Amino acid sequence: MSITSNLHRAELEALYLVGEILSRSLDFSQTVRKVLEVLDEETGLGRGMVSVVDPESGDLVVNAVHGASLAEDEPVRYHSGEGILGVLLEEKRSIALPAAGRDPRFLNRLGIYDRNLPFIAAPINVGGSLRGVLAVQPDEPDDGLLSERARFVEMVANLIGRSVRLSLEVEQEKKNLAEERDSLRRTVRHQYGFDNIVGRSAAMRRVFDQVRMVSKWNTTVLIRGETGTGKELIANAIHYHSPRSRGPYVRLNCASLPENLLESELFGHEKGAFTGAVGSRKGRFELADGGTLFLDEIGEISPAFQAKLLRVLQEGELERVGGSRTMKVDVRVIAATHRDLEAAVDAGSFREDLYYRLNVMPILLPPLRERPEDVPDLARHLARRIGEMQGRPVAITEAAVRRLSQYPWPGNVRELENCLERAAIMSESGSIDADLIRVDRGREAPAASAPVFQPVAAPPSPVPAAGDAADPGLDERSRVIAALEQAGWVQAKAARLLGMTPRQIAYRIQTLNIQVKQF
Repeated sequence: MSITSNLHRAELEALYLVGEILSRSLDFSQTVRKVLEVLDEETGLGRGMVSVVDPESGDLVVNAVHGASLAEDEPVRYHSGEGILGVLLEEKRSIALPAAGRDPRFLNRLGIYDRNLPFIAAPINVGGSLRGVLAVQPDEPDDGLLSERARFVEMVANLIGRSVRLSLEVEQEKKNLAEERDSLRRTVRHQYGFDNIVGRSAAMRRVFDQVRMVSKWNTTVLIRGETGTGKELIANAIHYHSPRSRGPYVRLNCASLPENLLESELFGHEKGAFTGAVGSRKGRFELADGGTLFLDEIGEISPAFQAKLLRVLQEGELERVGGSRTMKVDVRVIAATHRDLEAAVDAGSFREDLYYRLNVMPILLPPLRERPEDVPDLARHLARRIGEMQGRPVAITEAAVRRLSQYPWPGNVRELENCLERAAIMSESGSIDADLIRVDRGREAPAASAPVFQPVAAPPSPVPAAGDAADPGLDERSRVIAALEQAGWVQAKAARLLGMTPRQIAYRIQTLNIQVKQF
């Protein structure tokens, strides 16, 4: 068999291996080192070198060398027209020398080339522009096949160029995705930030301070408050202002699922665990690993399921339904409820150990009737948001704001938002005036008459004069204060007067914002 046939067979085998290498990885430096190794072992083209064009200076910078190490602190460079590589950079064409040392332009800066052997350099083109150079040296003197070998080196350089182009496209796509991700994070952070939680009252300022403090840590948070007070908004703000904001944020309403589905939803299940489980599935805890899990309506779960949830909170471990493998998860839990958990603990329907595990950092959201000074700002904020949803400007008049401020809002912020959305729908111009306000909880008032409002009473003083705790005319706050006064501010005695447990009266003191006297 002739030398030419042997050469062609070796080159074909090398091209196949080079194509395989280039298709396996987009790591340019690692890939070209393997390519140079194949050229040496399969075709006798040793001392391979790949240089890339520096986009800032336009110089050729040596990126990879086979059979030698490169200094990391001071890379080898070639300016345009400097040495053989610099000439190729300038003329953008392949160069094949029968003996490297016979050309005065040959610099051999790396000191690895034999000046008596041939030298071949081919451009690496990407998208029609020169982005690098592939240089090799045959390990035998010129045997008359230099031009054949030069064409082969050009083919390899073209394959490298296609790989580089794909790598650059993938890198650009990654950059675009990273920019889009960061933009979305900024948008979400703004959307779920404090700007969307409106309130200047003292009670809301306390909530904001608590949220800012607890956001820094991984502490479990229990958000308490009536339905419609914005517990989910607070949970969102805690996550997106915490160190876990780059991690997943997973939400689940515990009241929306029966117990058997709730276990599968939270812990996941294995294939065949129950009828319909055609494949394994991750639960919410696994999905939230490294981030935050928000469990709304935590007070609705059954005592049997509470024990399973307690294990995850205590140990950070779970097992999928139908599985036996124990998995560790790193999840911050934020829970929310409108229920009186203290009463549920005393009644035996809520585990006391789970209550204490959840109640590490309680945040109490005041109902809207206790902060009427926030209604005007809330109404204007909600009107702007409704306008964005409807694609038109929506404004609210001062007369409408005054009317809204006189209503106690038993449905809290959610009822206020529904009221304003109805009014905006009824407004042709987008201006909400007092005559469009309807707050009769679903029963439309007659068109000819305006709805009747009861003004909200001013909040009582922190500690009013002591009354009779048994007086049916007192509101809850006054009754608790009266009992505390009668009991000399001993909470256990006051609880007996009111027919409560010490835990229940402690919760009432906290939620009703009663300043305890110290003696």
